[in-house]
Amino acid sequence: MAGYGYLESDWRREALRTNFWLTPTLLILCALVLFGITFNIDHAVYAGRLELPAWILSGTADAARIILATIAGAIITVVGVVFSITIVALTMASTQFGPRMLRNFLRDLGTQLTLGAFVATFCYAVITLVSVGGGPQGAFVPHLSVTTALVLTLVDVGVLIYFLNHVASMIQLPVVIAGVATTLADEIAAQDTSGDRDSGPQRGPSYEDLMVRLESAGAEIRTPHSGYLQVLRHESLLKMAAANDAVLYLLYRPGHFMVTGQAMAKVWPPGAAANIERNLGRGQVTGPYRTLAQDISFGFDQLVEIALRALSPAVNDTFTALTCIDWLGECLCRISTSWRPQRVRRDAGGHIRVIALEPDFDRLVGRSFEKIRQASEGMPAVMIRQLDALAKVIDQTPDPRRRATLRAEADRIQRANLRSVPELSDQQDVTRRYAAVLWLLGDELPSA
Repeated sequence: MAGYGYLESDWRREALRTNFWLTPTLLILCALVLFGITFNIDHAVYAGRLELPAWILSGTADAARIILATIAGAIITVVGVVFSITIVALTMASTQFGPRMLRNFLRDLGTQLTLGAFVATFCYAVITLVSVGGGPQGAFVPHLSVTTALVLTLVDVGVLIYFLNHVASMIQLPVVIAGVATTLADEIAAQDTSGDRDSGPQRGPSYEDLMVRLESAGAEIRTPHSGYLQVLRHESLLKMAAANDAVLYLLYRPGHFMVTGQAMAKVWPPGAAANIERNLGRGQVTGPYRTLAQDISFGFDQLVEIALRALSPAVNDTFTALTCIDWLGECLCRISTSWRPQRVRRDAGGHIRVIALEPDFDRLVGRSFEKIRQASEGMPAVMIRQLDALAKVIDQTPDPRRRATLRAEADRIQRANLRSVPELSDQQDVTRRYAAVLWLLGDELPSA
């Protein structure tokens, strides 16, 4: 079950990363700690207990106030510019990539660190400015703190140059698509539990018997709040079911939208339903949007959405759609061999306690190809690239049933080709790619 503990911590980490306040807040706290250190050293110098190196800035209190006020004013101006650039990038992302891609930009660590660096420097300069004042031995000037503020300002100049380059790279379509695909690949690897399936003891009723009991006599638990199921706490659900000597069958998986009052789970025996229903909220998280944690279908949907926008008449960017198809094929190759998400979870005694829905290979193939195929009728370039992607997946898929699913998708593309491509030479180009797919499957092109 370790893999599922990882998923839950990964979801928490994702929730903390997807905002513009956490990283800047941490950097502000670091700036406060740094000021506490430099301020104490400055006080020790002021009291005559320490001496500063010759390269530390020196000057009067008025000069220190001018320097610090200038730094604070300049930094807060740059913060406004950085924030404006960020808002423009988010607006472009929403228009070009779709609103669901905004969370990918919100979680970008480079943007968060840039905002945090400038805000932290501003806070450091303001606090240092306030510390300049009188004292029993004349005006107190925190020379080390002023020097540190200047060093932080120079660092911020480098951060600004990095940020401008980062934003210019971040909004490029190939970078965005590759980033989504990389995140999706990580989630696929995290959910691959094929290595520990059927490990440990297996006791009690079989999966088939339990499904019959659940369907015939299982008590339903209704959804208390509408929203997307974002994450399942598998360990909590397993302990909850084991404590009640019950079996919990979840009717939804992460990514599904749950409506208040609809059945969300079934429990057998029925007598345990009331206690599990009271505590079920501890085992799952719902929210207004989907996330990639435990919901790899969402990653496929993001790539498909970018491709569909590229194929729309308003954009008409075929090459972006081809890039999306390439990465969709790569992600399908990752799940075509050994990927087996765990549907049944047993307690320490080997009894089945939780039965959960998981995305299957057929549905993921459909998500990857159907909508793009429907939007690309009459576009041989897209059809050829889809058939090329299917050929790559078939080459790495040993399971006959899964190969049949891929064959069915290739057949649909070929039918769309014969139906919608008017130019005979273009139609023949697609047909040749279709014949190559059939050759990998050990079949031949049907005679006309």
